[in-house]
Amino acid sequence: MTNEFRLMPPVASDFAARVDVFYWFMVLMSVFWVVAIGAVVAYFAIRYRRRYRTQRPDEIHGSNRLEAAWTVVPFVLAMMMFFWAAHLFFDYAQAPADAMEILVTGKQWMWRLQHPDGTREINTLHIPVGQPVKLTMTSEDVIHSFYIPAFRVKADVLPGRYTRTWFTPTKTGSFHLFCAEYCGTEHSRMGGFVHVLTPREYDEWLQTASTAGGGAAVARLSPADAGERLFTRLGCVTCHGGAAGALGPSLVGLFGRERELADGTMILADEDYIRQSILYPQRHIAKGYQPVMPSFEGQVNETQLMQLVAYIKSIGSQKIGMD
Repeated sequence: MTNEFRLMPPVASDFAARVDVFYWFMVLMSVFWVVAIGAVVAYFAIRYRRRYRTQRPDEIHGSNRLEAAWTVVPFVLAMMMFFWAAHLFFDYAQAPADAMEILVTGKQWMWRLQHPDGTREINTLHIPVGQPVKLTMTSEDVIHSFYIPAFRVKADVLPGRYTRTWFTPTKTGSFHLFCAEYCGTEHSRMGGFVHVLTPREYDEWLQTASTAGGGAAVARLSPADAGERLFTRLGCVTCHGGAAGALGPSLVGLFGRERELADGTMILADEDYIRQSILYPQRHIAKGYQPVMPSFEGQVNETQLMQLVAYIKSIGSQKIGMD
C-alpha cells in the first residue's frame, strides 16, 4: 500500500527539494494561522458571550501596539514568502550554460523529443543523472503542459511560440511524464516516462538508439545539422549567405544580439524572433533591407522550425557556405 500511495511524488531533481521546503513552509504557516485565529475566535466567543438578556458589554479602547502587530507581522511573513518564491522563480527561469538542450514538440496526443545528437523519442525521455537539461518546447496544435511531478517541473507548451524549462535529475530511475493541460479526447493518454540513467548507461543507450528493433542503423543528424541542410534546400543561403549586395542580412552571430529594424526600434534576436522571421517576415524588417522575403508558413513544420533555429544559433562567427 505504501508503494502505491504517496502523499508527495518522489524527489528526483535538485530543484524539487527546494520547492518542497517552500511548499511545506506555506502549508505550516497556513495551518498555524488557521489554528491560532480559530482558537482566538473560540476563546472570545466563550469568554465574552452574553450571559443574560440585559447585559451590556464594557466599552473597550483600541490598542495601537496590537493593531501595529497584526499589520506588521503578516506583512513581513507575506514579503518573506514573496521574495523566497521570486528567488526560486528566477533560478528556475535561467538554465545553466552547460545544460543539454532537448527539443520538445507537443501534438495531440504525444510528445516528440529530440536529443542534441539527433536521437528522437516519442513519449519517452532518456537523460543522464547529474546533467542539467534544458527543454525548448512548442506545440503543433493546441495548448499542452509538460509535467514531471518527481522533478517539480511543469510548463505550458503553446502553439506559435517557444517555452522553456530546465532541471537537473539527481536520482536514477523511471519517472512519470504527463500532459497537465486538457488538450482533447485522448488527453489522459498523453504521457510517458523519463528514464534517468548513469552517464555510462546514457552513452550506451545513445549508441543502441540508432538501431530500430535490431535492424539497420538509422542515420542521425543533430538539430543544427538538419537545420543547415534545410537552410540550403529552401534556398535561404541565397539571400542570407553574407555576400555583398545580398537581399537579406547575414545571420552569422545574429542569435542573442539586438537587431535594429527599419522603423528604428531594437529587438532581441532570440528563438521567437527567428521563428517569426521565418513564418511572418514582414513583421520585423531589418534596417537597410527591403521586405522581399517570402513567408514559409505551411512549408515547414514545428520540428523543422526548431532545426532552422538550432542552425542559426550555431553559426556564430562561421561563414555560411554556398555549396
